[in-house]
Amino acid sequence: MFDEFKAFAFKGNVVDLAVGVVIGTAFGGIVNSLVKNIIMPAVGAITSGEYGYADWKVTLNGSEIPIGLFLGDVVNFLIVALALFIFIKKFLGWVMSSRKQEVETPAAPVLTKDQELLVEIRDLLAHKN
Repeated sequence: MFDEFKAFAFKGNVVDLAVGVVIGTAFGGIVNSLVKNIIMPAVGAITSGEYGYADWKVTLNGSEIPIGLFLGDVVNFLIVALALFIFIKKFLGWVMSSRKQEVETPAAPVLTKDQELLVEIRDLLAHKN
């Protein structure tokens, strides 16, 4: 059972996935900082105050709904989605298309002497018919 777990846990795809998650988390932190510290203060400067959007609220039956904070999270998501789209489409799309070409053109297996003779016999029989 330990050997099966070791084969699963240290398989190339699992390790690649773990690295992707760590890098994705770090990338998410950078984008989150970009949105919160640069983009949304610029939006706030256009509207009112440094973080004017954070004060945008809708009152419904006495409850305040902070739509400004939601707007910040939506912008954050859109920037992350755009960056991932560009990365996957431009970088990984190129990598995947080159891998696809490699997979589509496998090398022909080398025939043994017996197999070569059988191919010759098959071809001769096909010409007779």
